[in-house]
Amino acid sequence: MTRILALLCSPRPDGVSDSVARLFAEGAAGAGAGVRLEPLRRYAIAPCTGCGACSRPPHHCVLARGDDQAEELFALLRAAPLALLAAPVYFYALPARFKAFIDRGQRFWAARNGRSPLSPKPVLAALVAGRPRGGQLFNGALLTLNYFLAPHNARIRDTRLLRGLDRPEDLWARPEVCDALRAWGRHWGERLAALAQGGRMQ
Repeated sequence: MTRILALLCSPRPDGVSDSVARLFAEGAAGAGAGVRLEPLRRYAIAPCTGCGACSRPPHHCVLARGDDQAEELFALLRAAPLALLAAPVYFYALPARFKAFIDRGQRFWAARNGRSPLSPKPVLAALVAGRPRGGQLFNGALLTLNYFLAPHNARIRDTRLLRGLDRPEDLWARPEVCDALRAWGRHWGERLAALAQGGRMQ
């Protein structure tokens, strides 16, 4: 079974963004695609100190030792044929632990070597905010994610930007949104299944 990586980026277990990812996973499973739900909060990630060591070849991070697990997460992200990043938005930005992981990607930015001849790998983003309004509510988070993904030759291909959802109960009260999230997972599960059979990810 083809496995999609769903990175659960909320610090709170079973919150709204976790629930969104699980609905996506239900839909993907219906299309024959498994989803690995991986909570970021279970990983030890030392914050970048801006030491600059990774700016020089071989671009290794001096924090990647001991109990630090950032490199393990980067390996999962690189290996997955499709990834879903599910996160809440706090103060128009991404949660602290997720941002710490993103900052650790500096070594990949330092090591980038021009544009890859390969098509960028698709990444999906599901961002959730309790705030019901705000024209730029998700803009900062999406900009950060795209720059984070660029040195991995990946980019955001599709999004679900959900407002006014502060608790899981707010999501369950909108069955049409739940159904749409399952349909989203089924859609990408079908596309991934086609790719596994020798097709192309459009």
